[in-house]
Order: sequence, then C-alpha cells, then structure tokens
Amino acid sequence: MAFTDADTSAKLATFGLVINGENVDTAADTFAVLDPITQKVVHYAPAATEAHARAAVETAEAAFETWRETTPIERRNIMLKAVEVLQSRQDELVRSMVEETGAKPSWAAFNIRTGIGFVQEAAGMTTQIKGDLLQSNDRGTLAMVFREPCGVILGIAPWNAPIILGIRAFITPLICGNTVILKASENSPRTQYLLVDAFREAGLPAGVLNFICCPRTSAAIVTETMIGHPSVQRINFTGSTAVGRIIAAMSAKYLKPTILELGGKAPMVVLKHASVAEAVRAAAFGAMQHQGQICMSTERIIIHKSVAAEFAKLMKEKIDSLHAADPRADSTAALGSLISPVAGSRVEKLVADALAKGATAHGGRFAVDGAIVQPLVLQNVQKGMDIYYQESFGPIVSLFEFETNEEAINLANDTEYGLVASVYGDDITDALAVARRIRSGSCHINGPTVHDEPHLPLGGQKASGYGKFGGTSCINEFTEERVVTIASHGHHYPI
Repeated sequence: MAFTDADTSAKLATFGLVINGENVDTAADTFAVLDPITQKVVHYAPAATEAHARAAVETAEAAFETWRETTPIERRNIMLKAVEVLQSRQDELVRSMVEETGAKPSWAAFNIRTGIGFVQEAAGMTTQIKGDLLQSNDRGTLAMVFREPCGVILGIAPWNAPIILGIRAFITPLICGNTVILKASENSPRTQYLLVDAFREAGLPAGVLNFICCPRTSAAIVTETMIGHPSVQRINFTGSTAVGRIIAAMSAKYLKPTILELGGKAPMVVLKHASVAEAVRAAAFGAMQHQGQICMSTERIIIHKSVAAEFAKLMKEKIDSLHAADPRADSTAALGSLISPVAGSRVEKLVADALAKGATAHGGRFAVDGAIVQPLVLQNVQKGMDIYYQESFGPIVSLFEFETNEEAINLANDTEYGLVASVYGDDITDALAVARRIRSGSCHINGPTVHDEPHLPLGGQKASGYGKFGGTSCINEFTEERVVTIASHGHHYPI
C-alpha cells in the first residue's frame, strides 16, 4: 500500500507496522495521534492486533537463527551505516518528534545526537562479548563459558525521549545477536517507526528488527501476547513505575527476565562549600529541561542552610526568566509543552494540593493552559503533600534545607525512587562521601541529575527499576552464560 498523509476522513495510516522487513498495512484499523497542544490530529498510526504481535514474534524467531551467526564485523558495519542514515534523516526525525510530543526542536536535536552516540558505542561493542576459560576439577577436562544471544527480545519504549530510548530498547540486543520487536509509545509511534526504517535502510536483514504500535486501549493484550509467546526471551521496558509494575508482574507470570528503567524523584544536594551560582544553573537545567518530563529530572533540591537564601534568590531569578510555549510558534521559548492536557491537569492538582497544605510558591509564573504549564519553585513542602512523594513529571521543583550532611542524606533517600542524584560541593571528599550514601543508580558530583552517556551503565534502585542499560555491562542483560566442557578419553565414572 502507498501510505497517504494524515486524513481525518479516510483515517489512513501514514506509515505501517514493520514485520519481516515490510510495511504492514492495518487498513482502517488505526488510531489518532494528537498534537499535545492543539489536540488536533497530527496523523493516524497503524493499530496492531494480537495477530500482528504474534507475527512479529514469529518473524523475529525465524530471523534469529541467521542473525546470531553473523560476525561482529558484519554487525558493526550495519551499525555504522545506520549512523550515516540517521544523520541524513535528522530533519525528518526532529519534525516528527516535535509534532508528536510538543518538544522544543533543540531537545529533539539532542535526542538525535545522543541516540546516534548509542549506535556508535554499540558498533564498538560488537567485539566485546567475551566468555571465560575455566579450570575444571576433572583432570583432562576443559571448561568454557560462552556468552550467547538469548533469542527474541521485546523492547518497550516511551515518548519523552523517543529517539534515545527507542534506540536504547533495541541497540544492545541487536549487537549481541538477538532479534527484536520494538513496541513504540502510542504518543510517538511515527518517530520510533522512523528509527526502525533507518536501520532497515542501513541493511539490517528482514525480521531482525520489527515494529509494533497500538492505542492504549489495546496495549495490555498486545503486550501480553508478545510477553507470553514462548519465543520471547527477554523484555526491556522504560517508562513509569506504575506501568513497570504491570510489565514486571506479566513477565513473572511467564518466567521472563525483565530490565526496567522506571520513574524518579531525583534529589540535588547543595553542600555548604558549593558554588551556588553553578548549582543554580544545573538545578534549573535538571528540573526544567523538556518541561521536567525526563526520568532523571531534578525534583528536590536539598540546600545547606548557610547558602539557602542565596540559592533561593538566584533560583527565583532563573525560573522567572523561563516560560513555556508552543515550540512551533515561539522558537525562543525556553520550554516546550507537556505531553497532553491530562498531564497538565495532573501537575495542577499536585501544586494545588501542596499550596492548600502550606507550601509556598517561590519563583515562576505558574499557570496551566492545557499542555502548556509554566514553571514553578515550591518551598515549605512537607510530608503529607502529594508532591513530596509523587514524581511530578512537570516543570515543578521543591526546595528543602538541612544543617548536617546526615540530614541531607536522609532527605535525599526519603523516597521510594532511586534512579539518579546530584551533589554540589567544592570539597570533593565531602561531596563523594555524601554521594556514596545516596541510594541511586547514578550520582553526579558538580553536575546536573540529567546526565546520560552511551558508554555508562544506567539503571535504578528501589521503585526506579532494576537491570542496566548502556555500557558494556548491559551485554550481560542480553546474553546467556552457557557452560561447555570437553573431556578427554579415560574419564573415570563411579559406576
């Protein structure tokens, strides 16, 4: 089928599912992707059914036997070609991401640069899949440990960084010799389709990387169809903790290992010897970049009382200078929009609850107009307020004060989440001592909480998930250890 532009009367998809290297037309079975700000239809996306989900898995299973036998250099060459294709299609990817998610173009461009970095890093890792040669207790026996690909991997990616996290969902599994189904977010299906299409253009064989998307109403059944399929060996999911619990329970039902990178409530601790002005810049970036819709966004700033007044003053000035607007209408806007008016309403309720219970506004011109939410700094946030516990996923940040490092550490750890953290302080020994006691997967000293590099392992603790993405350590997540022994003749048997 020739795919048409979005048409509200025909409701035809502008792209297809990708199964066995071909665009699969779902005919009139589509769903609308809405502009986050105007709520008008951006385009229609193909709605996968259970049958499509099974077909994608079976195609990936068939392709696995050939793909696993490719050499590291063959895989590397495809990855490097994919880098060239992604670079050539940057404008198309930026346009799609802005239209679907309301992101500002600079955030979309950052997504592409970082996503390409993940592909480049993966290309260099194809030869880093290593085993061991071990001494056996049986004389004359050789014991070897191989790391071999698992099989079919299901990668489920979110909308907030659809290029970075879309690529991350499949790139390491592919270079380890697995085949993959990418299940896209219903909010960014075309953007994530374009990623799969880029790898198809780069020469990835048919069936090795497949693409599925569907509306939220059918997400549970389509997802369980794939998780429950005997051929699926691993699931990786990035998204909210609430959905992560569902994915984990569903995977456990079928005894499938799962890698989860979930929500966060990232703290930044500002010690008494910190460079306050620098800490403010990092705090504003960490809290407000992409309207706070990043799992690593700074949600709580914990400041030593000796520098609290200076920090609060500079933070107010910084936040007062920011505003949210439609990035397509106002190219100078510092912030884009939230993903939907529903998200805006949720943030509005969190702020209303906090203010009603004694919190005070300190900086920003807080207002909610659908998905456009103006930034806000809160003080006097206490236990008992919803925002003390919940991830806001919006441009809202809370200030706290402390007197002793022990108090700061306790505040930083007083959350169910544990993804990332940040500590600011010029006494590095002191800062490191604090950083090591914060229960998070990563902690950045004299840097913002929002920090992602392709070669560094990323993963959380507590309700922020388990398992690692990024770096060579994630090779272990997408390979199986297998023991092979070779015995010499004359082996002694007890019977």
